[in-house]
Amino acid sequence: MAIQLVDEASFEGQVLRSELPVLVDLYADWCEPCKKLEPILEDLAAELSGKVKIVRIDVERSPVIARSFGVQSIPMLVLLHEGRPVDHVMGLVDKKRLLQMLAPVIPRSADELEPAELLQLIQSGQALAVDIRDASDHARYRVPGARHVARSELSQRAAELAPADGRIRVLYSRTTDDARDAAKELKDAGVQVAFLKGGFLYWEADGLEVERGGA
Repeated sequence: MAIQLVDEASFEGQVLRSELPVLVDLYADWCEPCKKLEPILEDLAAELSGKVKIVRIDVERSPVIARSFGVQSIPMLVLLHEGRPVDHVMGLVDKKRLLQMLAPVIPRSADELEPAELLQLIQSGQALAVDIRDASDHARYRVPGARHVARSELSQRAAELAPADGRIRVLYSRTTDDARDAAKELKDAGVQVAFLKGGFLYWEADGLEVERGGA
């Protein structure tokens, strides 16, 4: 879903009455941080198409909206859910920060696990992590006990991922996207797997144990 330009005439219909959560980017053409934020938002809009609507509002062309949000500096990003503001952030922020902001209002896939959820399942013997990164990355550091199956080998080794021992296989890569796409491909081929939200980056960011050295 492409980013939409919204003004005071279209604000109620496009934002307040939206069935999807709406991330509002309040900007101005002269604002350099706003220009740097735009490609980040475009990437986010493509990734979250159908889950979140992203709109941009020029504060100089829509001063009434700017006042209603109490804009004091730009860029300012406001998240609305069911027509009500639920969060906001000021200034130039990265994609990870925006995903964290959006997480509470995005419906999560049943196949997507948070790092803490995966850890709990591993500790209870209900899950096996499957590292689909390059072999060199896996050899350096990984989720403890993870099996390595390179992304390029998944289709040929799909039978290995069937949960014959009762443990669900949870794919992870460096970030979410690759593992989510791989999980969908396997699911389409009849192999049920889950994937780790945020990938290995989130696992490390949450301070969870990392296994290092030869596997």
